[in-house]
Amino acid sequence: VRDQAGELCHVSNLYHTPQQATLARKLCESSFADRVFFCNSGAEANEGAIKFARKYARLRTNFDANWEQGLLDKILRRGPPTKFVSFERSFHGRTMGALQLTYKKQYKTPFAPLMAGGIESLPFGDLDAVARTLRSGNVAGVFVEPVQGEGGVLASDAAFLKGLRELCDETGALLIFDEVQCGLGRCGALWAHQTYDVEPDILTTAKPLAGGLPIGAVLMKQKVADAMSAGDHGSTFAGGPLVCAAANYVFDTVSAPAFLSEVQRKGDALQTKLRAKLEGIPGVVEVRGRGLLVGVQLDRPAGPVCESMRTESNVLAITAGAGDVLRLVPPLIISDAEIDTAVDAVAKAVTATA
Repeated sequence: VRDQAGELCHVSNLYHTPQQATLARKLCESSFADRVFFCNSGAEANEGAIKFARKYARLRTNFDANWEQGLLDKILRRGPPTKFVSFERSFHGRTMGALQLTYKKQYKTPFAPLMAGGIESLPFGDLDAVARTLRSGNVAGVFVEPVQGEGGVLASDAAFLKGLRELCDETGALLIFDEVQCGLGRCGALWAHQTYDVEPDILTTAKPLAGGLPIGAVLMKQKVADAMSAGDHGSTFAGGPLVCAAANYVFDTVSAPAFLSEVQRKGDALQTKLRAKLEGIPGVVEVRGRGLLVGVQLDRPAGPVCESMRTESNVLAITAGAGDVLRLVPPLIISDAEIDTAVDAVAKAVTATA
């Protein structure tokens, strides 16, 4: 970052930079994607995915080119597919479109009305509900987190994601994976969906990619990129040389097989030690997670546990779900000694607040 700051920090996106091109190539070569759009955050990435899916749906249905059908649609007050499916307990961001996709009403109600076009929020894992909604013909895309973070550290099962893929193929809707929290090594694979053997049409990522500098990215298949024209979407500061220089370094680190194996090993150790340490303590329902995205389900609010961990052990954690899940999202470079410290802090706090 220091070296790049001494050379070039910002340049208009009218021009290519080697840092941006190199990062785009790495992201595509490591995934299903053929093209990448850069932005500055996870919410921006999801906003971009909304636009890309709607433009793709408009072209897929030939809405503008088919004059007779277009006239009939206008008479019947129909339009191209514009709706989206998201799921209960999901979180996709706090900008207006991403907020519409997000489940919690307390995030949305103060800012209503949100994005026009409609969102169907369906039970997480309910393929029958998804099938009924997609077969209506007015859905542009399905947003899903392979592992829900804020929702309570809830992992999809393979049959659900594979079923979504089949339903999207059947109906023409795009399958969009939000891996802002669960991707880039967090779950023990470079991309969380890779452990399910299911590919999306679009993937959004952000948080860890540049090691703390603001970046987001929308990865997409060529058919989605082909729907977009120059000027359809853009971002002044996205994919600048400074942030991409940092992201290239981070990506090279987290994508190394040995690094990912260590994340999985540490995640397994964290869950195993938590289960052993918390066994028999009143109020602990379950320890669950993928890699180093771990949740402790309690039968009561987890806020007091987080506060006790902070004040008594200098260990930071946050809540998830309905406020009854202790969410542990440690650095991917956490040491074994630090895992032991965290486990002891959790057990101490859960006991003290029982």
